[in-house]
Amino acid sequence: MKLATLRVDGSTRAVRVDGDRLVDLGAADLGELLSHDDWAARAAVDADAATTYPAEGADFAPVVPRPSKVVCVGLNYKNHIQEMGRDLPEYPTLFAKFADCLVGAGDDIARPEETEEFDWEVELAVVIGKQARRAKGAEAEAAIAGFTVLNDITCRDWQFRTREWLQGKMWDSSTPVGPCLVTPDELPGGVRPELEVVLSVDGEVMQRDNTGDLLFDPVALVEYVSTIVRLNPGDVIATGTPGGVGHARTPKRYLTGGERVVAEIQGIGRLENTVAEDGAA
Repeated sequence: MKLATLRVDGSTRAVRVDGDRLVDLGAADLGELLSHDDWAARAAVDADAATTYPAEGADFAPVVPRPSKVVCVGLNYKNHIQEMGRDLPEYPTLFAKFADCLVGAGDDIARPEETEEFDWEVELAVVIGKQARRAKGAEAEAAIAGFTVLNDITCRDWQFRTREWLQGKMWDSSTPVGPCLVTPDELPGGVRPELEVVLSVDGEVMQRDNTGDLLFDPVALVEYVSTIVRLNPGDVIATGTPGGVGHARTPKRYLTGGERVVAEIQGIGRLENTVAEDGAA
């Protein structure tokens, strides 16, 4: 199944994507839907018995608008680790984002006036569908509701002010995520999908790789993160970005405003966002 959170008349609805129509699933958003143990059965509702919306022109909110946590993984594609001049890590490198960072699949990316090094990072993201703590093996696999696309936009100058990366990663309204959650049964490789990942800026391809290059795969990340903290339905794990980020280029290249950034993952969908100056007071 493909599931999403749709903006409708000033509110949101959880929907299933059925070709050219979106089927209302009786919940305000995917976070609410996933909080039910029987979310998959609820998502299989008969389209003819439910409210539907046209898929054309749909305005998608972040897949899960208010996750309890967004855990991100740094340096997880072998080629990206090498381009950043680092050794392969023994353990995942973790940092966090917050719900206020997230924007929808077609929303503007808010570029802060405080940065001169605004960079892109396309990522496969795991969406949790079942609470997990110290999950191993089949339990970790079962905790994965599906996958979506995330663009981990980063203020590099703030990221490297200190040894901790958080302040470069947590900027308001900077992180598109969506458009859909795709369940593992729809993807080659299932809970360990092997999918092409591509990011372009104004039509120029900057990143291209395959999720098969991940050092720590989605199941391993659920195991590792759930050892530290409980994972709740609707939580998101961003699995890391491949090579091709602007900071690692010669010369370095950053987003200055007005660019169209497209992040796409095979079988899941695409984020299409314009970089706009952050107009918040």
